Amino acid sequence: MEEWLTTFEAAATAEYDPDYLRKMVRAGKIKARKWGLSWQINYESLMEFKKESEEKGGKRGPKKLTTALG
Repeated sequence: MEEWLTTFEAAATAEYDPDYLRKMVRAGKIKARKWGLSWQINYESLMEFKKESEEKGGKRGPKKLTTALG
């Protein structure tokens, strides 16, 4: 059974910025589907993309967003 993640769950799982993931989905590099009003990203496709990116010399795209406290 395929596992699907929301864009934000996928971003947290793979440590990518959500906007970067959306760009990779539009480019056809990550498998995704529209479910209601939101997009879902295929977990296996996401992990394969991350693995291939790291093998090419590290993650590409913007760094994960962090929030500043205080």
